[in-house]
Amino acid sequence: MISETRRRAYLDAMQVASWLPRTKLPFAAPSRPELLQPLVEAEPEPVQPITAAATVAEGPAEQAPAPTAPPVRSEKPQLRVVMPEPKKPEPVATAEVPAEQQKPVEPPPRFALQLLRAGNVLLLVELPTGESFQSRDPAYILLKDLLRAARLPDKPQQVGDGEPIRWPLLHRGSLDQSGDAARDYVQGVLAGELEQMGCACLWLIGLPALRFAGEVEAEACYRELNIEGIGPALAMPGLEQLMEQPGSKAQLWQAMRRSMPRWVVGLNTDMNDR
Repeated sequence: MISETRRRAYLDAMQVASWLPRTKLPFAAPSRPELLQPLVEAEPEPVQPITAAATVAEGPAEQAPAPTAPPVRSEKPQLRVVMPEPKKPEPVATAEVPAEQQKPVEPPPRFALQLLRAGNVLLLVELPTGESFQSRDPAYILLKDLLRAARLPDKPQQVGDGEPIRWPLLHRGSLDQSGDAARDYVQGVLAGELEQMGCACLWLIGLPALRFAGEVEAEACYRELNIEGIGPALAMPGLEQLMEQPGSKAQLWQAMRRSMPRWVVGLNTDMNDR
């Protein structure tokens, strides 16, 4: 015997409505009024699987239990939101730059040079202060002493309008202000002066004069150079260096004695012609 709740559960599972006879059936058991009362909902007992099929017979006899399908638990599918991964920045393709173009951009050189003439010698002198020489400047006094020792006029004359050669020419703009442009400019000024009036020798005094007129460095001091398109030149240290290093004056005097025949012979010839 099974409980009424379980029996009705079996019948509901088989979609069979429970019923009671309207008339008394022969040989039937007496009716039970409690069956007509509504059932109180209770938690269903676990249903065991049934393998054999049950048959439904007429009459109040209890029906055989039928197999029921296990309860299906409906679960809502959980949606998984997949966030797209951030794209990595693609490397920018750059064209290979030649090694010559990868050199760091150097600032333009800064210097001031004064172009003077003493007899048949042309002087390109670095200005220690960046301004034109004054009569009482120690550097100018030393320059006059060098000219007297070289048997040249000790009052050099300014060339052209007397303005120093300054670099850079412009502090703004797209004009090329590199060292190569400075060299071309200084050599162009010298070439223009030599076309108007030649010289027996060119004195390059100071590192900017050596670098941008003679295309040499300080190691070339106390030597005679031969500059293409300009002619012979004597490389000399700056006036400030000569004042700070008295021993360098002896080296300069030896170099001047070796080159002195260039301008002394020319000067004597000019005097004989007169």
